[in-house]
Amino acid sequence: MSAIDKFKEMGRGIDLAQAIAEADRCLLCHDAPCSEGCPADTKPAEFIRKLRFKNITGAIRTIKKNNILGGACGVLCPTSRLCEEKCSAMFKSQHRPEGADRPIQIGQIQRFLIEQSWDRNIKVFEKPVARREKVAVVGSGPGGLSCAAELAKEGYQVTVFEAKPEPGGVLRYGVVSYRFDMNFLEHEIKDIKSLGVNFRCDTAINGKGDAERLLQDGFGAVFLAPGLWGAASIRPAGRDIAGLFSSVDYLSALRDGRFEELERKIKGNTVAVVGGGSVAMDCIESAIRLGAKDVYLIYRRSYAQMPAEADERIGALEAGVHFLLLNQPLDYLTDDQHRLTGVKLVRTRLGEPDDSGRRQPENIEGSEWILDADVVIEAIGNIAPESSPEWYPNVKTDDKKLIKADSETGKTSVDGIFAGGDIVRGPALVVQAVQDGKLAARGIVEYLRK
Repeated sequence: MSAIDKFKEMGRGIDLAQAIAEADRCLLCHDAPCSEGCPADTKPAEFIRKLRFKNITGAIRTIKKNNILGGACGVLCPTSRLCEEKCSAMFKSQHRPEGADRPIQIGQIQRFLIEQSWDRNIKVFEKPVARREKVAVVGSGPGGLSCAAELAKEGYQVTVFEAKPEPGGVLRYGVVSYRFDMNFLEHEIKDIKSLGVNFRCDTAINGKGDAERLLQDGFGAVFLAPGLWGAASIRPAGRDIAGLFSSVDYLSALRDGRFEELERKIKGNTVAVVGGGSVAMDCIESAIRLGAKDVYLIYRRSYAQMPAEADERIGALEAGVHFLLLNQPLDYLTDDQHRLTGVKLVRTRLGEPDDSGRRQPENIEGSEWILDADVVIEAIGNIAPESSPEWYPNVKTDDKKLIKADSETGKTSVDGIFAGGDIVRGPALVVQAVQDGKLAARGIVEYLRK
């Protein structure tokens, strides 16, 4: 099997019989805790109830009306710690040892229903009568798409400005295809375009004052959701190292179809991935699929503190990944041609808890050692581009260059400019960005009606 075949598409979801069987397990809770567990208010209790009574069209409408990216969230959401964690059918858990059941597969049902909407050509929305007000959305990731769709439903003329060649943001350029394929994304974006949303790709809003200038160009309001496309790194500035990738560049290369190029660099070589989140797990699994000889995960905290989902961690271990826990990278070793040869590490111990409640890793003096490696992928977090505050100079930002915005309305310090998604929260979940877009859309509607 070629590298292209390995990355071409994600696995199949559940079928009609499986979806109905899962829905039939629903306890039809009066105050359903699963709905409370959805950050985007997709209302799983409602669509599962409708599916249980064989109202498939009604179930689909519930999802799409509440979450325009319901399909993407059904695939990508960590449901085990969101809606499914709250599911009353899960009698037995850490907190409920008296029972012996499992949560309903809410994410799988949600994905199934959205796929059914495409298979059955169910049109949820009619294109509304256009209003005269225009709104600009900067960035076409989950937050931007959600905000654009909500505003378009109300008839506002929405233009989405996207710096990259195609819309989708992190959904297109930051997730490997076997987890979320392009065909699925295209269906989601088609639903948004059907509302009348206009996309202007290859149009970066990254010059000095560009975002604020949109207000002078006839847009009544602006929603900023450019995402975080800078990559945190321990590499000293100005030092080029062949074989060292950021997760942003590495995953974008996979999405761009540069499989053979990456396979040449990874196949038969030792790969180290730095980080402990879901992005690191994507990098690990893809390196295995590309034929790496050995794959190491370097993480400065313990296994229990890793932010990656439990099934992702277990899957990596079962795939043969070597976990180097309680180890902190200090520097990279190279040969005289600036090619990577190894990683300098120091062992760590867990100290006192920080403000987040997690115990802070502390370097153990004198414990430095070298891990031989041909390729290193840094997956230690995305950051705002260095120049991003210049795009909106009057919008207040914090010391991490994240935009300060009201959590309920998305309002920033500049009248008419709203913001949401990762550029406000920092790296977060797709479903949280969707909710930011919905809330900001409501804030924009209220602002334009005044």
